[in-house]
Amino acid sequence: MHKVGIIDYGAGNIGSIQNMIHRLGGESYIVQDKQSLLDADKLILPGVGNFDHGMQMLMEKNFVEPLRTFIYSKQRPLLGICLGAQLLTKKSEEGQVAGLGFFDAEVLHFSKLENPENIRIPHMGWNFIRYEQENQLLAQLPEQPRFYFVHSYFLQTKVTSEILCTANYKTPFAAGLKKDYVWAVQFHPEKSHKYGMRLFENFLNL
Repeated sequence: MHKVGIIDYGAGNIGSIQNMIHRLGGESYIVQDKQSLLDADKLILPGVGNFDHGMQMLMEKNFVEPLRTFIYSKQRPLLGICLGAQLLTKKSEEGQVAGLGFFDAEVLHFSKLENPENIRIPHMGWNFIRYEQENQLLAQLPEQPRFYFVHSYFLQTKVTSEILCTANYKTPFAAGLKKDYVWAVQFHPEKSHKYGMRLFENFLNL
């Protein structure tokens, strides 16, 4: 069984993710330093909260360069969740600090959507997703796949071929991105019951 490292940088919902992986029979551990990050077979970058704070915490923990080494040199699977997904982009309207820049994308506030006065911000609760490409991470999900969302900012990519899935909040937005060995999902699979269980099972089996 592959060792899954869950990155602890002070901004993540770590316990729920680890519990779900263990329920599936997977082996996971908490990444708290550079070496334990690089030793992982796969990584999960979780996250809740503010973009700038998340990046600053990654920098304080000296995780930024090891993350880039893991992605570009080791080329092992990485899954970003919610804020963790957003940190994989170039920048966010939420702050001034540059993101990790793996995806040619940015993070915009929901007020940038068409007719924003017709939506509640944050986008909170269950929402259906639509597949935009065939992919192992979303394979064999239960019928009518839906996930739990809590966010005020959304992913906006310039590379439409990297959109993994979309959701609709009055208008469609990217709910997930995929490039090489890296997946980024805006929703919370660890809060999404059988749908999240299947997604994590697929990640374990990559």
